[in-house]
Amino acid sequence: MGILEKIAEIEKEISRTQKNKATEYHLGLLKAKLAKYRAQLLEPSKSAGPKGEGFDVMKSGDARVALIGFPSVGKSTFLSLMTSTASEAASYEFTTLTCIPGVIEYKGANIQLLDLPGIIEGAAQGKGRGRQVIAVARTSDVVIMMLDATKGDVQRTLLEKELESVGIRLNRTKPNIYFKPKKGGGLSYNSTVPLTHCSEKLVQLILHEYKIFNAEVLFREDSTPDEFIDVIVGNRVYMPCLYVYNKVDQISIEEVDRLARRPHSVVISCGMKLNLDYLLETLWEYLALICIYTKKRGERPDFNDAIIMRRGASVEHVCHRIHRTLASQFKYALVWVSTVNRGWLMLDFWW
Repeated sequence: MGILEKIAEIEKEISRTQKNKATEYHLGLLKAKLAKYRAQLLEPSKSAGPKGEGFDVMKSGDARVALIGFPSVGKSTFLSLMTSTASEAASYEFTTLTCIPGVIEYKGANIQLLDLPGIIEGAAQGKGRGRQVIAVARTSDVVIMMLDATKGDVQRTLLEKELESVGIRLNRTKPNIYFKPKKGGGLSYNSTVPLTHCSEKLVQLILHEYKIFNAEVLFREDSTPDEFIDVIVGNRVYMPCLYVYNKVDQISIEEVDRLARRPHSVVISCGMKLNLDYLLETLWEYLALICIYTKKRGERPDFNDAIIMRRGASVEHVCHRIHRTLASQFKYALVWVSTVNRGWLMLDFWW
């Protein structure tokens, strides 16, 4: 039996198993096996065959945004509207066959936007060009999931399932679990909070499935078996995602209001160029970028040339960005923060 058949069998077994206290250990083992087989499926083949064409796009700019979605939802039109890059757009599916990069210039920042080919159900198993698309999505700072507002929630559910199966966790934080394999001493299990999903026996069974018999495990939050498996595997990617519903000019105002109120969602119309400015503002917040302006002593600040940094950056990071020798000569800086718009800082350096 091949890996795909094994994955299908385990998924069927999970779907037909009732979730209760008596089956939690069985379900935990099935999920651990499923994660192992999916990881094997994503490993590159060792057989020497012809090398396939990938999406070799160099990362550039201040941030990278991946534009994913099913065919014919408006990704190419969106790229053409947001950037100076022209991507072929047509009313038929699979117009885009490779990765087309563009640059969004916003608030002095250059944001790289990648128009990826439309993916289909089964992309995680290699159908279409799914593996290449997903590989690029893993290297991005934010994912924009372009959805057709006229087709309900089916597309969103399928795309989330495909990304989930390859270890991309959307709008979630890494589980607060300390895990460290050891060479001996057995299992050291502890928790700082009451656990309702995992027990010591279940943790031990999952670890044995991965041939781990000696480890330290400390739960700092009430995590699920799936989250514990993610920590063991260790190659999961946690990134923000914007669900962008296109073609809202073709649905009722009540449906537009319902979609707009969903978490992490923005409604737009590429055909009528509706709400694109608000989408850019929201994308800026999700990228957590800030504009930093410098000023010379006794002069007014120059607001034409900004240094783009991530929120949380220190003054030392700014020094290294300006010049590698500045930090060693640096004494102190006066910092002004905009109280109206949190998106910029102003620094007055002294050295």
